[in-house]
Amino acid sequence: MTTTDESPSWSKTPRRRLLNKQFHLKKEATFKAALETLSRSERIFVSVLVGLLLISVGGILYSVNQFLLVEVPAKGGSTSEGIVGSPRFINPLLALSDADRDLTALVYSGLLKATPEGKFIPDLAESYTISEDGLIYNFVLRDDAVFHDGEPVTTNDIVFTIGKAKDSLLKSPKRANWEGVGVEQVNEREINFVLQQPYAPFLENTTIGILPMHMWEHTNTEQFAFSTHNIEPIGSGPYKIQRIERSSVGIPELYEFTVFEDYAIGRPYIDRVTIRIYSNEDELIKNYLRGDVDSMSGVSPEKLTEVHNDSEIVRSPLPRIFAVFFNQSKAPVFTHLEVRKALDVALDKERIVNEVLGGYGTEIKSPIPPGVLRSSVQASFEKSSRIERAKEILERNGWAQGDEGIWKKTVKKSELTLSFSIATSNTPELKAAAAIIKDEWEKLGAQVTLRIFEPGDLNQNVIRPREYEALLFGEIVGRELDLFAFWHSSQRNDPGLNIALYANITADRLLEEARTLSEREERIKRYEQFEEEIKADIPAVFMYAPDFIYVTPKKVQGLELGSVTTSGERFLNIHEWYIETDKVWYFFEN
Repeated sequence: MTTTDESPSWSKTPRRRLLNKQFHLKKEATFKAALETLSRSERIFVSVLVGLLLISVGGILYSVNQFLLVEVPAKGGSTSEGIVGSPRFINPLLALSDADRDLTALVYSGLLKATPEGKFIPDLAESYTISEDGLIYNFVLRDDAVFHDGEPVTTNDIVFTIGKAKDSLLKSPKRANWEGVGVEQVNEREINFVLQQPYAPFLENTTIGILPMHMWEHTNTEQFAFSTHNIEPIGSGPYKIQRIERSSVGIPELYEFTVFEDYAIGRPYIDRVTIRIYSNEDELIKNYLRGDVDSMSGVSPEKLTEVHNDSEIVRSPLPRIFAVFFNQSKAPVFTHLEVRKALDVALDKERIVNEVLGGYGTEIKSPIPPGVLRSSVQASFEKSSRIERAKEILERNGWAQGDEGIWKKTVKKSELTLSFSIATSNTPELKAAAAIIKDEWEKLGAQVTLRIFEPGDLNQNVIRPREYEALLFGEIVGRELDLFAFWHSSQRNDPGLNIALYANITADRLLEEARTLSEREERIKRYEQFEEEIKADIPAVFMYAPDFIYVTPKKVQGLELGSVTTSGERFLNIHEWYIETDKVWYFFEN
């Protein structure tokens, strides 16, 4: 029998292995023989060259690897924060205090979510559309949206939440946002909101946190505020409550939050967030300085005398304005434009920002917070000639200073004196600002009396019945600029917020048009024109917009404040904050 090359491959394998072994042994013997022909110094030289070659190749490979690597956020880490207050309503429908809103922001989420840049992105919603006439807003829920207890989020929860917000017996601060809005449930994943007239800022309403109906449906409206769900809430937000520590009398002193793995937008990076609650600002700062908490927010500027080296102060202009509002019906002296103009020119607003706010604020000349419009109305006079210019305005209009330096004018055979009172709240910031205002206007030659009220008394017995000659107060304008409630003539009486009792037909028209326009550029044009009307009429002396101050550890990265309306909005992008990092090649970054 003749042997051929077609014998099985297994019969060749041992032979190949033997041949390969013999080949390598032969090469090794040849290499050794070659080395033996070299002298000792030559062998050392070759060894050095080979070593350098290996080091060079290794260095090149390391440099290439480092060049390709980028640092990316990774899961893990924890942070702690101190707040002042006593949370009562960790509930998006009832939250009143900063402490309430802070914790609510961590626990709950809405159909949409505001971003630090002032935009709105889908949260519980998968998508939304707006009808051409701006009256119907259609939302489709994500099919994987769930609450912290694993129950799915459906449009039943949306209908329930908005229904409670509109319930007059509940007295929710969100009620005004939903009055006149129809709610149409298409199915468990789709819902329509129907407006009676176009309202451009409506999208912000849909950021309201959604309550789980299965937990609240058996709680009647009268018992809503007393439910334990307000202190031990379940929502669908980025963090869920892991542990609560209480004082000896049962008041929560610590909330420990753990990451919600199924958060609709995506799992947050930081695993644990601890909120410690203190009764006052001094206690908060003391515990921060001894390292009990990493962060603190809303601290008075004068308290920021010492901050850890591993912390930084982040600030953001608040969409709030503070001003002295004139009530011309109570103080006839303010019916004279030259008086309002002189008082505006004479006030040293920079002094208020520096002495009261420690520089953490911005001077303003209109009811629109800084940075909202393309440009803002600037001060008209130099600081050095402020008082002199104000006096010239009064003199040109028939006013004269009496023996005591107070300005007087004869009007229809009656003597009018530049004398009035300013009402304000018994809070450190406003009291300090009022003292400076009084001092500056008395330098001009006005007779000024301060009336200080407790906040509740001021609101109930002074502001609501409009019982003031001038009012030093602040207005929260909000992210979506809508000044209708603050300046439209229809809002002059309670519960309207037109505390200057301002009436101007042109301004009314501009405000009405602005709130119905969906095109941002057109809305801005209306507000710029409105701003000019206010500048001409001077219904108030606008002073400053304060900054939101946040002391945060440098270890926390990815934090963006952007536009902050309330303290709780510092958590707008908390799902993007991170402490731990990994390194990956840049083409794997996403």
